[in-house]
Amino acid sequence: MLYVDVELVLIAVSLAMDAFAVSVAKGHCFTGQDSVKKIGMPFMFGVFQMAMPLIGWFVGAQLTDMINSYDHWIIFGLLAYLGINMIRNSKKAAEEENEDFCELVSWREIIMLAFATSLDALAIGLTFAFMDVNVWVDSSLIGVVAFIISLVGVFLGQQLKRFLGGREEVLGGIVLIVIGLKVLLQHMQII
Repeated sequence: MLYVDVELVLIAVSLAMDAFAVSVAKGHCFTGQDSVKKIGMPFMFGVFQMAMPLIGWFVGAQLTDMINSYDHWIIFGLLAYLGINMIRNSKKAAEEENEDFCELVSWREIIMLAFATSLDALAIGLTFAFMDVNVWVDSSLIGVVAFIISLVGVFLGQQLKRFLGGREEVLGGIVLIVIGLKVLLQHMQII
């Protein structure tokens, strides 16, 4: 019988929430011709969410203080940069009506988003170094949960396209900036 640690599932779900928000924000861009990206983005989120705890576990506890002192700045910087680019690209798309706005979702952007939304999983991996856990099983579960939740987010984002009427990229950019700001303020113990 398969034993699933409820706490680990809750951790995996909470780690995947940033990826879910980004998937909803970006999901509207994928058409039937973007089937690979529709599955590829959630897959990349899952891979990064699985890899980061492994990396954290390998790095070990000796770097915990150094990483914790600035990881929130990295997360904020990447998400703010991506959010600002999304907002700027939405204005460019509005000015160039002939250009398909959603073609701006590149694999490079997907990888950057996957990295940015999985940095908190690195800290979980560092805690694994102090615990008696099967890091391969736990990290795999985290990755699978992130993939499933992100896949749901992509399809929800596609449904929201009808209701947002072209403002989805601005909304997505704002969401990324707010997530980055939230992480920054939490680490500074302001909220």
